[in-house]
Amino acid sequence: MGPTQLVAQNHGKKTSVFDMEEKGFALFHTSGISPEHIERPSLKRKKGPAPKMLGNEVCSVCGDKASGFHYNVLSCEGCKGFFRRSVIKGAQYICKNGGRCEMDMYMRRKCQECRLRKCQEAGMREQCVLSEEQIQLKKLKKQEDGQARVVVVRQNSPSPPVPPPQMTAEQLDMIEKIVSAQQQCNQRSFSDRLKVTEIVDFAKQLPGFLELTREDQIALLKTSTIEVMLLETSRRYNPETESITFLKDLSYNRDDFAKAGLQFEFINPIFGFSKGMNELQLNDAEYALLIAISIFSADRPNVQNQHLVENLQHTYVEALHSYICIHRPNDHLMFPRMLMKLVSLRTLSSVHSEQVFALRLQDKKLPPLLSEIWDVNE
Repeated sequence: MGPTQLVAQNHGKKTSVFDMEEKGFALFHTSGISPEHIERPSLKRKKGPAPKMLGNEVCSVCGDKASGFHYNVLSCEGCKGFFRRSVIKGAQYICKNGGRCEMDMYMRRKCQECRLRKCQEAGMREQCVLSEEQIQLKKLKKQEDGQARVVVVRQNSPSPPVPPPQMTAEQLDMIEKIVSAQQQCNQRSFSDRLKVTEIVDFAKQLPGFLELTREDQIALLKTSTIEVMLLETSRRYNPETESITFLKDLSYNRDDFAKAGLQFEFINPIFGFSKGMNELQLNDAEYALLIAISIFSADRPNVQNQHLVENLQHTYVEALHSYICIHRPNDHLMFPRMLMKLVSLRTLSSVHSEQVFALRLQDKKLPPLLSEIWDVNE
């Protein structure tokens, strides 16, 4: 199997829910030679299908050939992608020319601040930008709606009643053990900081973890630790104050993280992920199972026995699926929504690595705040 696949049981068949892949951020858009700049009035569209393209339309931002209406504006693929990346990353740019750059196909690569401002002036809307998770959920919802339309109800031969879902004794025992282990670790970490040793202790208590070789145990923990810490961080998010609480009663908002030396390219995804996790309102069992699934990822570097790791992960995926079917019977999207959080988590971990790498290039240590709340030795 290629990248880590989380497999859920649905109607007795194993169905691939998603492939978790490393995702990077495109930093630059390279294309084109500067043509004569063409000014276009900003377009405000009403809701409904996009107007039919004639083929000679130009981008309202840079004057390149337009590919369609993107985020409410007739624009090219380059400006579409630039606006999306800027919104998702919460990017903040600085113009070297005092914000007076004339935007065209050449200047769009030279001045990001003026390009973003021109996107906004043309009418591009941030609320139209969907995250990767929202896109996947939209596809899942569309698939469910499509399947519902093709179901044929045969009144003369009614289907036998579907028995209510049940959990096996092994699953119940496993969930009880990992919830207890996690509560012990959380109790200790809330009185201090999030320590790597607490995560190691929790992993050792996961059924099946000690079946792995020491080398595979280390390989899994080495790259999953930051993801587990980010999951635990999301549990400390307060939506009312938009802050994260550490060390008993110390709360930090976005500005506090920025003052500690972190870039907003790293801060915004942390708070966005934490807010999204908070909205799911997961309980201890769901968090513990999600953390276990994250740890047992066979696509981690240097994992030797990938088959065993995949089988162990599948055990926890099945337990999570059964648990949600019983405790959230009316929310059919909760299971894929939770698994999609692991995709966001992998991306967030990649952003964290980029932040640390950038600090190393500048020959700087991790900011004191990060060292204080996360016991991480990069």
